[in-house]
Amino acid sequence: MLISIHQVKVGDRLGSDTFNGYGLLVLSAHTELSVDDIEKLKLHKIDEVDIAFPDDPEPDAAIDESPPARTMHAASAAAVTAYHEAVDGMKNIFEQAIQKGIVYKDQIDNGFNPLVQQVHQVRDVVSLLLVLNNTDDYTYQHSVQVGMISYYIAKWLGQSESDAILVGKAGYLHDIGKSLIDPAILRKPEKLTAEEYERMKKHTVYGYELLQRSGLPAEVCLAALQHHERLDGSGYPYGLGGEEIHPLSKIVAVADIYSAMISSRVYQKKRDLLFVLRELHQCSFGQIDPQITQLFIQHMVPNFIGKKVQLASGETGTIILTHPTDVFRPLVNFDGTFIDLSERTDLEVEHIFAD
Repeated sequence: MLISIHQVKVGDRLGSDTFNGYGLLVLSAHTELSVDDIEKLKLHKIDEVDIAFPDDPEPDAAIDESPPARTMHAASAAAVTAYHEAVDGMKNIFEQAIQKGIVYKDQIDNGFNPLVQQVHQVRDVVSLLLVLNNTDDYTYQHSVQVGMISYYIAKWLGQSESDAILVGKAGYLHDIGKSLIDPAILRKPEKLTAEEYERMKKHTVYGYELLQRSGLPAEVCLAALQHHERLDGSGYPYGLGGEEIHPLSKIVAVADIYSAMISSRVYQKKRDLLFVLRELHQCSFGQIDPQITQLFIQHMVPNFIGKKVQLASGETGTIILTHPTDVFRPLVNFDGTFIDLSERTDLEVEHIFAD
């Protein structure tokens, strides 16, 4: 039932997703409103919200059982556990590839399927990614993140669950060719030399051949081969361009770039997620698929509202609103002082905190 924002009380539960005037998600359905939530709705100039009441058609029991009704923290905790299990699963897949030169479908299913069962219940992808980043086991964690993000993108594109899982598995396996790269190169703490980089680039071909030997679907094999190809022909291993690149490979390419840029490595400082989205947006002008990239950004940006940020100066505040003409530089509340970062280009966000 639509209720005036002035009649809403703490403890009321939203009956549907609530969006601001720019079409950005402010609060998700089933959110039990707090004082801060109500204030956020007012700041977004939302006059009415859909409130669910006990006598509404949807019974409480059904709400308890539906995935969206799970609290963000409960769903995230389960997803984080599944994520680390998927990382362990990827380690096993790499070991199998090294020892026998093939991977097994059961191994892949056991490593990836439980993760999908959990992450599809988490709406706030930003918070999930924020708590998953660390410097340990980069290759394995990157593989899991790319699988997870690829799955999300496929779902946002409207693909069926089975098709989205296939895309996710392609992302999960996209770097399997690195199992056949010299460990000294793979684990080198500094940037690679030109010769080492050329050898590293062969992981795409190695992965393609390995997955083919393993009997994996053709599109999954192609994702391993093509995830570094670029629309303008500047990628590798074959310099393909445009329609020569498989649609699934284009999804994995976006997920691969995003995960690599938000990750901490010895030779690369982890960047904040908004900065990376801005860089990804730039890549969509010629290098990676613009439709997929814009869709990804569109679904990520609303989740930044309400996040605590820290500027390079050390000041901390809360994101209140994303600017319609520059979604990467939001309006931030610093203890009652509102600063529009789209106008203060001298200020940079250094860190975004998970809830």
